[in-house]
Amino acid sequence: MSSGPLGWRAREVMNPRVMVTTRHARGRDLAVQLLSGASTGIPVVELNGSVVGMVTEFDLLKAVQEGINLEDIEAGQIMTECPVCVEEDASAEEVIGKMIEYRIIRIPVVRENKLVGMIARTDILSHVLEPELIGFVN
Repeated sequence: MSSGPLGWRAREVMNPRVMVTTRHARGRDLAVQLLSGASTGIPVVELNGSVVGMVTEFDLLKAVQEGINLEDIEAGQIMTECPVCVEEDASAEEVIGKMIEYRIIRIPVVRENKLVGMIARTDILSHVLEPELIGFVN
Protein backbone atom coordinates (compact mmCIF):
# COMPACT_ATOMS: atom_id res chain seq x y z
CA MET A 1 0.00 0.00 0.00
CA SER A 2 1.27 3.47 -0.84
CA SER A 3 2.03 6.03 1.85
CA GLY A 4 0.63 9.52 2.34
CA PRO A 5 -2.94 10.75 2.11
CA LEU A 6 -2.90 10.81 -1.70
CA GLY A 7 -0.49 7.97 -2.36
CA TRP A 8 -3.12 5.29 -2.96
CA ARG A 9 -4.88 3.70 -5.93
CA ALA A 10 -8.61 3.05 -6.32
CA ARG A 11 -8.22 -0.71 -5.78
CA GLU A 12 -6.74 -0.03 -2.32
CA VAL A 13 -9.72 1.99 -1.09
CA MET A 14 -12.65 0.49 -2.98
CA ASN A 15 -15.22 -1.78 -1.42
CA PRO A 16 -15.33 -4.94 -3.57
CA ARG A 17 -18.80 -5.85 -2.26
CA VAL A 18 -21.28 -3.84 -4.30
CA MET A 19 -25.04 -4.11 -4.56
CA VAL A 20 -25.95 -4.06 -8.27
CA THR A 21 -29.09 -4.24 -10.33
CA THR A 22 -30.21 -4.82 -13.91
CA ARG A 23 -32.13 -2.54 -16.24
CA HIS A 24 -35.33 -4.43 -15.41
CA ALA A 25 -35.42 -3.93 -11.63
CA ARG A 26 -38.54 -2.12 -10.44
CA GLY A 27 -38.23 1.34 -8.93
CA ARG A 28 -39.92 0.19 -5.73
CA ASP A 29 -37.36 -2.59 -5.22
CA LEU A 30 -34.54 -0.13 -5.80
CA ALA A 31 -36.05 2.29 -3.27
CA VAL A 32 -36.25 -0.50 -0.67
CA GLN A 33 -32.57 -1.31 -1.25
CA LEU A 34 -31.56 2.34 -0.94
CA LEU A 35 -33.63 2.73 2.23
CA SER A 36 -31.50 0.06 3.86
CA GLY A 37 -28.90 2.79 4.22
CA ALA A 38 -26.10 0.74 2.71
CA SER A 39 -25.86 3.00 -0.34
CA THR A 40 -27.20 6.12 -2.02
CA GLY A 41 -26.77 4.71 -5.51
CA ILE A 42 -26.87 1.35 -7.23
CA PRO A 43 -24.89 0.52 -10.37
CA VAL A 44 -26.88 -0.95 -13.25
CA VAL A 45 -24.94 -3.73 -14.95
CA GLU A 46 -25.33 -6.04 -17.90
CA LEU A 47 -25.09 -9.80 -17.39
CA ASN A 48 -21.37 -9.64 -18.28
CA GLY A 49 -20.77 -7.15 -15.43
CA SER A 50 -20.31 -4.05 -17.57
CA VAL A 51 -21.59 -0.84 -16.00
CA VAL A 52 -24.31 0.81 -18.09
CA GLY A 53 -25.93 3.14 -15.58
CA MET A 54 -26.49 4.24 -12.02
CA VAL A 55 -29.75 4.67 -10.12
CA THR A 56 -29.59 7.11 -7.23
CA GLU A 57 -32.01 8.41 -4.65
CA PHE A 58 -32.33 11.53 -6.83
CA ASP A 59 -33.43 9.45 -9.83
CA LEU A 60 -36.18 7.87 -7.74
CA LEU A 61 -37.24 11.23 -6.27
CA LYS A 62 -37.46 12.73 -9.75
CA ALA A 63 -39.76 9.87 -10.84
CA VAL A 64 -41.96 10.43 -7.78
CA GLN A 65 -42.04 14.18 -8.47
CA GLU A 66 -43.21 13.41 -12.01
CA GLY A 67 -46.09 11.38 -10.57
CA ILE A 68 -44.72 8.00 -11.59
CA ASN A 69 -45.58 5.01 -9.42
CA LEU A 70 -42.33 3.29 -8.50
CA GLU A 71 -43.97 -0.07 -9.24
CA ASP A 72 -44.42 1.04 -12.84
CA ILE A 73 -40.87 2.06 -13.68
CA GLU A 74 -37.69 0.10 -14.31
CA ALA A 75 -34.10 1.01 -13.56
CA GLY A 76 -33.33 1.32 -17.26
CA GLN A 77 -35.93 4.08 -17.59
CA ILE A 78 -34.61 6.30 -14.81
CA MET A 79 -30.91 5.48 -14.53
CA THR A 80 -28.14 7.88 -15.37
CA GLU A 81 -26.56 6.30 -18.43
CA CYS A 82 -22.80 6.09 -18.91
CA PRO A 83 -22.00 6.91 -15.28
CA VAL A 84 -18.66 8.34 -14.25
CA CYS A 85 -16.33 5.45 -13.38
CA VAL A 86 -12.65 5.03 -12.57
CA GLU A 87 -10.27 2.23 -13.43
CA GLU A 88 -8.97 0.18 -10.51
CA ASP A 89 -5.48 1.65 -10.91
CA ALA A 90 -6.75 5.27 -10.88
CA SER A 91 -4.78 7.58 -8.60
CA ALA A 92 -6.22 9.25 -5.53
CA GLU A 93 -6.13 12.58 -7.36
CA GLU A 94 -8.17 11.18 -10.25
CA VAL A 95 -10.80 9.58 -7.99
CA ILE A 96 -11.22 12.66 -5.81
CA GLY A 97 -11.09 14.97 -8.82
CA LYS A 98 -13.96 13.16 -10.54
CA MET A 99 -16.03 13.11 -7.36
CA ILE A 100 -15.59 16.86 -6.95
CA GLU A 101 -16.05 17.72 -10.63
CA TYR A 102 -19.24 15.68 -11.05
CA ARG A 103 -20.49 16.22 -7.46
CA ILE A 104 -20.94 12.51 -6.81
CA ILE A 105 -21.01 10.62 -3.53
CA ARG A 106 -19.75 7.30 -4.83
CA ILE A 107 -17.98 6.12 -7.94
CA PRO A 108 -17.88 2.68 -9.55
CA VAL A 109 -14.45 1.11 -9.97
CA VAL A 110 -14.02 -0.92 -13.14
CA ARG A 111 -11.56 -3.19 -14.88
CA GLU A 112 -12.18 -3.16 -18.66
CA ASN A 113 -15.64 -1.63 -17.97
CA LYS A 114 -16.55 -4.54 -15.64
CA LEU A 115 -17.52 -3.52 -12.12
CA VAL A 116 -14.98 -4.60 -9.49
CA GLY A 117 -15.85 -2.24 -6.64
CA MET A 118 -17.18 1.08 -5.42
CA ILE A 119 -15.59 4.02 -3.63
CA ALA A 120 -17.67 6.36 -1.49
CA ARG A 121 -16.44 9.69 -0.16
CA THR A 122 -16.56 8.18 3.32
CA ASP A 123 -14.23 5.37 2.19
CA ILE A 124 -11.65 7.97 1.19
CA LEU A 125 -11.98 9.97 4.40
CA SER A 126 -11.69 6.80 6.48
CA HIS A 127 -8.58 5.82 4.53
CA VAL A 128 -6.74 9.11 4.99
CA LEU A 129 -7.57 9.86 8.63
CA GLU A 130 -5.03 9.03 11.27
CA PRO A 131 -6.57 6.49 13.70
CA GLU A 132 -5.75 8.62 16.73
CA LEU A 133 -7.81 11.50 15.35
CA ILE A 134 -11.02 9.46 15.36
CA GLY A 135 -12.99 9.39 18.56
CA PHE A 136 -15.01 11.35 21.06
CA VAL A 137 -14.14 13.12 24.27
CA ASN A 138 -16.21 12.23 27.32
